[in-house]
Amino acid sequence: MSYLNFDKALLTNLERSLTKEMIRTNRAGAYNSTTLIDCNTRKYHGQLVLPLPEVGDDNYVLLSSLDETVIQHGAEFNLGIHKYSNGHYNPNGHKYIREFSCEVISKTTYRVGGVILTKERMLVSFEPRVLIKYTLVEAHSPTTIRFRPFLAFRSVNELTHQNSDANSNYVQAENGAAFQMYSHFPHLYLQFSKKSEYKHEPDWYKGIEYYKEQERGFEYQEDLLVPGYFEMPIKKGDEIIFSAGISEVKPRSLKALWDKELERRQARVDMFACLKNSAQQFYKRENEHCYLIAGYPWFKAVARDEFFALPACTLIVDRMDYWDLIVNQTAVREIRAFMEGNNDRVKLKDMDASDALLIFIRAIQEYAAFTSIDEAAKLYGDLVLDIISYIRKQHHPRLMLHNNGLLFVDGTEKPATWMNATENGFPITPRTGYIVEINAFWYNALKFGAELARAKQQEHAADLLDYQAEIAKDSFVKTFWNGLYLYDYVINDYKDKEVRPNMIFAASLTYSPLDIKQQKAVVDICTKELLTPKGLRTISPKSGSYRPIYIGGQLERDRNYHNGPVWPSTIGAYAKAYLKVYKRTGLSFIQRLLNGFESEMSELCIGTLNELYDGNPPFKGHGGMSFARSVAAVLEVLHTLNNSKQTDNQSNS
Repeated sequence: MSYLNFDKALLTNLERSLTKEMIRTNRAGAYNSTTLIDCNTRKYHGQLVLPLPEVGDDNYVLLSSLDETVIQHGAEFNLGIHKYSNGHYNPNGHKYIREFSCEVISKTTYRVGGVILTKERMLVSFEPRVLIKYTLVEAHSPTTIRFRPFLAFRSVNELTHQNSDANSNYVQAENGAAFQMYSHFPHLYLQFSKKSEYKHEPDWYKGIEYYKEQERGFEYQEDLLVPGYFEMPIKKGDEIIFSAGISEVKPRSLKALWDKELERRQARVDMFACLKNSAQQFYKRENEHCYLIAGYPWFKAVARDEFFALPACTLIVDRMDYWDLIVNQTAVREIRAFMEGNNDRVKLKDMDASDALLIFIRAIQEYAAFTSIDEAAKLYGDLVLDIISYIRKQHHPRLMLHNNGLLFVDGTEKPATWMNATENGFPITPRTGYIVEINAFWYNALKFGAELARAKQQEHAADLLDYQAEIAKDSFVKTFWNGLYLYDYVINDYKDKEVRPNMIFAASLTYSPLDIKQQKAVVDICTKELLTPKGLRTISPKSGSYRPIYIGGQLERDRNYHNGPVWPSTIGAYAKAYLKVYKRTGLSFIQRLLNGFESEMSELCIGTLNELYDGNPPFKGHGGMSFARSVAAVLEVLHTLNNSKQTDNQSNS
């Protein structure tokens, strides 16, 4: 049995199976996503969802669903399933599912009487094309299979309804047909490896519902166009490969294409293998450029998120080639363009975020740990020193360096940090002034900059940065340390006493402005008040602002977003800080923490981690179904544990 395997009892129970999703990407922005039983529960779900720059800036759902029907002796058994009003599901194809597994690629096994049919699917790497292979494993009498496509041709942020502008006509394609519902969209080519008969019977299927959108307070009903159906006989042992893409393909090439793509896949046999695979799903290649998407299904490439997740999603998973594509060929150029004021050359969103460049420096620091300080200085020393100079010279649009060596950020009207939810355009969590993690990252950047300068034999520059760091360190402790833990932010005479996870970075970074006793105090209060099996809460339950459950409409969820729910993205820093303080005695504790994430591999979006979780048991997952910072943080924990164990073994040998 595979690591990700689900049986009939779970799959036929809609209360359980509809909560479990899957997502696969092509590393160029396109994805395939639905539930394990192929019943779409989000407007973002679809068999083929892809970016179309010529249409707009969103992703677009072209093929929403593909319903299969097995026909024997004139009897039809529809394997599809859709939700309609009043909790009505039709058809009820999930009752024929016997097993779903996803060790290498997703595989669904159906049994209809004496018929056993398997369905496997994957995306073609770097090409907007989904392939689905059907294999008739068992059949005792003549069998026909029918395919009914549900077309959407819309943005993932919209829903479609029956309208007179939609073009229901088709164009003949080899072993299939092509459709173009609206003239500004490309044609969608639906083709098969085996000759099929197409019956054109356009009809709108009305009132299909997505309960995930209903939960979020959004419009949740739509109409989908079914232009007709494809039909063909299938014999025991036959394989049929279906292709959906925006360009025509030669049907005879589909078997070779399938086999080539299958060779690229790696098995998900444990949590690390799942997260390694998930990390690579965030890659997005655009011609010669490459980015790390913040998550799926609605995120884009965002500077803070990319730089935060970058080391884990490339170096830890042994993809130095993608580090090169994302950093050397893309990020370095865009950071330079940003600092030169050429923002039209910057595609990464929010490059001006107050912490983005500081987190980038931390990523280079991780690169130095994986390679060497000399290698990092050679490739990135000048850039890191230029970033520090850019900030010191007050050129950064959001950062102001004060005489006390600390960075000041105005977060009263525009969110200054990752806690960036807004209400009526203003920050819900208005962290402003001296912000704890930004100044921890700043101190770390100064010390690492000095290290790089010395590697480049720039002693005077190194001494200057060390001097600047000492000023910042002294001011940091005087400003944030309250004798028990760190204030979250300080402005004028106001010192925010809320216990939040942001302070953990001051203890986890390689260069900490805190002494070891202060680091221990920070770790201990985070353990006592914030730690859960899914990471650190965004605020202590003792706070009057604690809102742990991420539910309700958009405004209610925004108000809760950073005021109680757990963000797994904090667990990597927590593990590093904990082991810095408790060393080998903390290894078993951190190892046990991973159990909470291991269980998530078969929950919600399988094989990956959600954006956030409720702050109270049972810590239900929410937000983006697959989030780069969450995946990266747990990969960091695994890596930190591995390094700590190796160091422990070496010291004992």
